[in-house]
Order: sequence, then C-alpha cells, then structure tokens
Amino acid sequence: MKAIILSAGQGSRLLPLTEDCPKCLLLIGSKSLLERQIDALYECGIRDICVVVGFLAGAVEHHLQDIDKPGLTIRSVFNPFYDVSDNLASCWMARAEMNQDFILLNGDTLFDAQIVTRLLSSPLRAVTLTIDRKASYDSDDMKICLDGDRLVDVDKTIEISRIDGESIGISFFRGEGPSQFCEVLEQEIRKPIGIKRYYLKAINILSTRIHVGVCSIEGLTWAEVDFPQDLEHARNLFAKSGAKRESVVSL
Repeated sequence: MKAIILSAGQGSRLLPLTEDCPKCLLLIGSKSLLERQIDALYECGIRDICVVVGFLAGAVEHHLQDIDKPGLTIRSVFNPFYDVSDNLASCWMARAEMNQDFILLNGDTLFDAQIVTRLLSSPLRAVTLTIDRKASYDSDDMKICLDGDRLVDVDKTIEISRIDGESIGISFFRGEGPSQFCEVLEQEIRKPIGIKRYYLKAINILSTRIHVGVCSIEGLTWAEVDFPQDLEHARNLFAKSGAKRESVVSL
C-alpha cells in the first residue's frame, strides 16, 4: 500500500503565516501538519509515502529527511507549476507513482488514523472517496451527490437540493482504479483549463464510466486547514493532549 500526499501549494489564504513557510509545515502542536499526516498513515501500516512538493520544496524535503520510522520510505516529486496550477497538475506529476493500489490525500487535511482504517476496509471499488455529512455547506465545500452508494457528482457548485455530503480530500484507488485515474489525468492535463482543475474533476469523469464508491467517516475526527481560523481549530483538536475530540469539518 502506498500513499501520495499533495503538498505543493503555499497556502496563500493563510498569509502571512505561509509567507516563508509552506502550509504543510505549519505546526500543529509540536509537529508539522505533514508529519501528523505521515504519523496517521504509518499507524495504519502504510510504509511507502510519496509527497508532491512545490513551494519552498527544499524546506519540505529537508523536513521529510528528519522523519525516521522503522521501515518507512518517503520520497518527493516536484511540481514546477505549483504557483499557477491546482492539484490535478500535482497528481499528473506523480502519475508514475500510481503503479499500485494507493491512497491519495490533500496536504491540508488532518485526520485520525481511524479514518484511513475505515477507508482501507471499505467495499472493493476501483475508486472510493471518503465523505462526511453536516447540517449545512458553504461555497468552499467540495460537495457530492449520490445514487445509493455510487458517486454521481462531486463539485463545489452542486445545488443544495442535491447535496448528500462532502468529500474530505482522501481517496482510495484499487485494482484498475490507478490506471483509469491516470488515463483521465492525461486527458484533462492536455486541455487549456486542465492545469487549473482539481483532481476531483478526474474522479467526476470516472464516475460516468465506473462505479465510484464512497466511504462515510461520520463520527470520526478530521479538519481541513485553509484559513487562520481553521488552523486554530485544528490545533485545538489535534494538538491538545487529553482534549475530547469531536467530529469536525472545516470552518
């Protein structure tokens, strides 16, 4: 099993905190956001991790060298387009790593290891998205629409009446899933708008061809860090020892 972490961006919505520090290296307690992700993956038995870097790549790679765990292999892939692209381009840069079953996650999603455990034990589908549900959704949420347990749409602009939850930024590719995903990435990156698209656009396209499944992580703890208030919230959830954790979505 392999994990690919998309950590190429600066995190401009967190400025000035990210002026000289990539978002993934912001501290959550005594550890970086990226190290906490790696800790959770390692706890679930994942020993092979690829990190896509971009903004201040050298600092991120130096930080990765300091993460030493028995049996753990970490390497990086550089996205030279990080400043003008979205994460579909980062996925395309890492397509050579998609040669086996793998978990793909956004570099700004903090999560309990239980989420990965639940995802790994989900029903066998070529592609599976982790999803959560809440009472209301804002314009920045990556909303989903389902037909039973099958994904039919994932986009920020889904109308309220069709929303069945939101993607939390962790996906699982198995069997033919990696090759099918790479095929769509190749098609999309060749389009003029391709470099500006989210990788979930590729999954949306796949959902018209195959059964893309979902895995609900309702009741488990996670947080997305996009804004300063998100960072504070994530620190309260993940950095305070002994604090009671609750199921959380990004602010």
